[in-house]
Amino acid sequence: MKANHKTSSSHTIDQNIDTLTRQLRLPSVRSEFKEIAERSAKIDASYEDYLLALLEKERIDREIRRKKQRIRRAGFPFKKYLEDLQVDELPQAARDRLTELKRLDFIERGNNVILSGNPGTGKTHLAIGLGMKACQNDYKVLFTSVSRLIVQIQESRSQKTLRTLESRFEKYDLVICDEFGYITYDQAAAELLFTHLSLRAGRKSTIITTNLSFDRWNEIFADEILTAAMVDRLTHKAHMIDMNGESYRLKETVKWMNEGYPNQP
Repeated sequence: MKANHKTSSSHTIDQNIDTLTRQLRLPSVRSEFKEIAERSAKIDASYEDYLLALLEKERIDREIRRKKQRIRRAGFPFKKYLEDLQVDELPQAARDRLTELKRLDFIERGNNVILSGNPGTGKTHLAIGLGMKACQNDYKVLFTSVSRLIVQIQESRSQKTLRTLESRFEKYDLVICDEFGYITYDQAAAELLFTHLSLRAGRKSTIITTNLSFDRWNEIFADEILTAAMVDRLTHKAHMIDMNGESYRLKETVKWMNEGYPNQP
């Protein structure tokens, strides 16, 4: 009877721990408390050492979960890390500035980064890699294409939630605006985009990827004066990286063709 009572009591304690750790949002304590208790018993650790080990496990796991959540919320179209970059394939200007950019000092200073050049030279990969590292360093990041951002602004305006969108947009430590210049916009869209990006000017960092040089931005927007103002705002104290070079994707395709179309049925 004593053994059964002990088993019943232990089961009740486990249930109570499960309930309390769920209420207190301590998932690692819930999943690890028995295993850490067993390890602590083997080395005759004190109750304080056991509690410290358990709380440290919760802290580490919480930090990992927070970083994963930041990456998920950033909205990256795919995960690309800086470590995945084939540095030798990057344009020379990007190679020269890569170490500096990796430090993420530009985020602390609220400086922009402009990656401009022809398609296929690593602009988006580099931008996402910097964004991923920023998330891992507890910065709040947003990734968006310029087209998607304009649609969001227009929809928020029509639904009278524009101020909410603007407030959220201002608070990101880093915003990555991809594909600047791939399609043209009318004056109304250009004005909305200019106003939106101006919210961050001089205070928060924005990374722009574009396939057009600034002297061709008037091809994107209908208003030359507005275009000049936008270029002025975005480039003020910005890191300007020339990403012109041979397309990496094109080189990969040529290599693939020369190897006889591997992995084809």
